[in-house]
Amino acid sequence: MMFSKDNIIFADKSNKCAMDYQQILENIYQTILPYAKEGKQADYIPALAKVNPDQFGMCLHTVHGEVYSIEQADTRFSIQSISKVFALAMCLSLKGHELWERVGKEPSGTAFNSLVQLEVEKGLPRNPFINAGAIVLADILLANLEHPEEEFLAFIHALAGNDTIGFNEEVAMSEREKGYLNAAIANLLKYHGRIEGDIERVLRFYFLMCSVEMSCRELSQAFLAFTDHRKEFSYAGVNLTASRVKRMNAIMQTCGFYDEAGEFSYWVGLPGKSGVGGGIVAIYPSQYSVAVWSPRLNGKGNSIMGIKALELLTTETKESIF
Repeated sequence: MMFSKDNIIFADKSNKCAMDYQQILENIYQTILPYAKEGKQADYIPALAKVNPDQFGMCLHTVHGEVYSIEQADTRFSIQSISKVFALAMCLSLKGHELWERVGKEPSGTAFNSLVQLEVEKGLPRNPFINAGAIVLADILLANLEHPEEEFLAFIHALAGNDTIGFNEEVAMSEREKGYLNAAIANLLKYHGRIEGDIERVLRFYFLMCSVEMSCRELSQAFLAFTDHRKEFSYAGVNLTASRVKRMNAIMQTCGFYDEAGEFSYWVGLPGKSGVGGGIVAIYPSQYSVAVWSPRLNGKGNSIMGIKALELLTTETKESIF
């Protein structure tokens, strides 16, 4: 049975198969259009400043194989910090519990590129999703993989089922040219003995990881692997137990949105990860993964229309982890 509330159409929860996600996504888009001109793209990265900010895409994959999408769901964009989830999965596969000796699991409560907190805590990053934590992940991958760039992409290809996904060298170079704060973070990490490799090599790889371009459809497909932790997680040599996939979801819930993670949990109620390219991926465990993209960001670095879209999705379908 279908019914309407505030112009959003959704299904009776007693029949999950009847949930009309396509209609829901289309109505969500119409509802959030008043926010279309709020915020701006990440213009502190020159290559991202060139992106047309007035774009929007959304795609949802269910664990049953259904796919629903709207607008520019097939337009690729720079996933930026969303790539840190892939790096974390690879590092957990390589190092297991030892990983947490190099990086923490706590929300930061500060900006993703904060130096102050890192200095106070003697170079131990609060979590893998702030810049300092992801730079440590890059260092671990460089130290343990024979061909880190190729193997990083191979893992994403396996998750997304698409081997055309790649790095955007222009974006990576743009970040390197203006990456003074990340260079300061890397030097502080090196000073405290938190990274082992050459700083320039680590930063080059870190910027490459952030430059990966994917569409909402590809991201949503890729994150299905993290959605149903009851299934075996084995992709391109990256193997995780169900327990580790569960814990990755927990870290996405508490740390996935910079210093706005609490707000996202409050309004959306799903684990996920955002990036300053305007992308957001979220997971409804054992049910679906959803990706949304709109380049205009709020002051915390998260997509304004993206968060609004996901808030409406979980509110009107009554599907969240809470």
